[in-house]
Amino acid sequence: MLALTEFVIDFARGIELADLRGPVAINARTKIAFRAGIGPHSENETIRLVLNELSAIKSETYGDYRLGVPYPKSPGRRCDLCLGTPPAWVWAIEAKMLRLYRDNGKLNDNMLMHILSPYPEHRSALTDCQKLIESGLRGRKAIVVYGYESAQFPTGPAIRAFELLARDLVRLSERATACFRGLMHPMHQSGVVVAWEIAEKEARLMAEM
Repeated sequence: MLALTEFVIDFARGIELADLRGPVAINARTKIAFRAGIGPHSENETIRLVLNELSAIKSETYGDYRLGVPYPKSPGRRCDLCLGTPPAWVWAIEAKMLRLYRDNGKLNDNMLMHILSPYPEHRSALTDCQKLIESGLRGRKAIVVYGYESAQFPTGPAIRAFELLARDLVRLSERATACFRGLMHPMHQSGVVVAWEIAEKEARLMAEM
């Protein structure tokens, strides 16, 4: 069984390996290329690039995975990453990016909303907790946040704020953490991958019995 502590180490290494290939993201609106590196890529594309690397170097662990898996109870919603094979996945994972600076060095004022917003319309890491619990997906479930560090806006305060809010909604495991560094993009050179296993709160389980 893949431990969450091992997964975050692998994911961080996958970011570093994918970055070595010099991937170039394209601005969806202007169609102009960003500077090379994994940093400017979207969440979905980052996950795809990372799993490409992991499935190549650890095929026994990451040879079976699916991206964008429909929720059985809400087919219009999709889980970012499921490891293993259906119907009982090893892990069902929702991932969120914490990237406070854009490719051009300007601050992204909306980024914290994607981690901490309590409103389902914002599809934040916080609301992903409850959606994943209620998804109908079988197997262990986890929330992953990968964040790019900066001196002025370190990831730590946002991650701790998420933990405080999430514990009101679900049972949250101890945080698993791994770092990545040495990336080529000048604004996104290092960062952290953090993850928590989530489960339904006992009070709610008792109420439903």
